[in-house]
Amino acid sequence: MIPDVCLLEPRVFGDARGYFFESYNAGRFAEATGERPAFVQDNQSFSTQGVLRGLHYQVIRPQAKLVRAVQGEIFDVAVDLRQSSPTFGQHVGVVLSGENQRQLWVPVGFAHGFYVLSETALVLYKTTDYYSPEGERSILWNDPALAIEWPVAAGDSPAVSDKDLQGLSFAAADKFA
Repeated sequence: MIPDVCLLEPRVFGDARGYFFESYNAGRFAEATGERPAFVQDNQSFSTQGVLRGLHYQVIRPQAKLVRAVQGEIFDVAVDLRQSSPTFGQHVGVVLSGENQRQLWVPVGFAHGFYVLSETALVLYKTTDYYSPEGERSILWNDPALAIEWPVAAGDSPAVSDKDLQGLSFAAADKFA
């Protein structure tokens, strides 16, 4: 795990009726991450199995993200784009699901993407800044320099948007200081 990226596991209270948990608590979040972000936007996406979204980031209005799968299961990835970081160019990949209730804190300076493992997935993420189309960037999901082991079955190809197919290599992509 990269020290600035944090996997959060909420306390879930369940019984025969279902479950309850706090999906966000500013005090507990600060204890776990040392951060007190001001979230300004919530984004939600619905995808089918085999969809890969990313690797996305913004150089204008850079965003930190708190990501969770409300329903279904995803393989979630954060790539360190901070040139001054000892983990520059490294990545974290974790499974987030509606069942495990885990959340991934992706700080500013990281590219983010996910691959849908289940039949469908509903993903919700909070951001610390607003979407900036002019600042949006994309890195190729399968750039060999990143060596991300996406859990794509041999012989399969993920469903990727035309925009993401135009992503840059890691070497050519804009980075953070």
